[in-house]
Amino acid sequence: MESKIILQASKISIGYAHKKEKTIVASNIDLSLEKGKLVALIGANGIGKSTLLKTITGIQNTISGTVLLNGKNIHELDSLTLAQNLSIVLTEKLPPSNLTVFELIALGRQPYTNWIGKLTETDIEKVHEAMELTQISHLSNKKHYEISDGQLQNVLVARALAQDTPLIILDEPTTHLDLLHKVALFKLLKKLTKETQKCILFSTHDIDMAIQLSDEMIIMTPEMVLQDQPCNFISKGTFNSLFKDEHIVFDSEKGKFMIV
Repeated sequence: MESKIILQASKISIGYAHKKEKTIVASNIDLSLEKGKLVALIGANGIGKSTLLKTITGIQNTISGTVLLNGKNIHELDSLTLAQNLSIVLTEKLPPSNLTVFELIALGRQPYTNWIGKLTETDIEKVHEAMELTQISHLSNKKHYEISDGQLQNVLVARALAQDTPLIILDEPTTHLDLLHKVALFKLLKKLTKETQKCILFSTHDIDMAIQLSDEMIIMTPEMVLQDQPCNFISKGTFNSLFKDEHIVFDSEKGKFMIV
């Protein structure tokens, strides 16, 4: 039977190695990312969410432990194999350019194009497919700076879809969006995992929404990193340990945080 696991992190410690000194942010982390799952990564500011994402995507080395992508050590994969198995959407601003929405999404096909970078019929098909899935086909000829933040976020998701990897990782995709667009993006990610059977992992501060829409959550606290279904975290009272503040409590009956 084919394994559903795309990425597995075993007993990893994450942090920074500077000369001979090591700064450990979190240790002894076990994670498993499976096909068709929407997984939210949550934790207080500065807890190390971005460090964790950079480590499991191979951007940064682990201090110890191993990360396997489709059964192979992520640090032993060449950049092309990595780009065909994993796509990353970061929150950084795009560099200035005159690219249209179509051209920006087509960049996702780079791991597959020939050395001239010419798009084949298959590549063009994948770009159109990604635009349809994210419902932005009508923006195809617009310059990327002519569209709203919410639309641009969908374009970046479409670029990752065009890259056609089994795993998509997004770092804080809803940061600059208003509530309406946050909900729309969350629902889009949920729909994509179901329709494409890709695994999507995203970090977020929108915890209440993540609880409602994610299949699984990864919670980072100063003591540990845990992965489970939201309903199990609620029944175990795990959310109560997320914020060290007596004025923020988790109401398990309502399934959301309350200010008291």
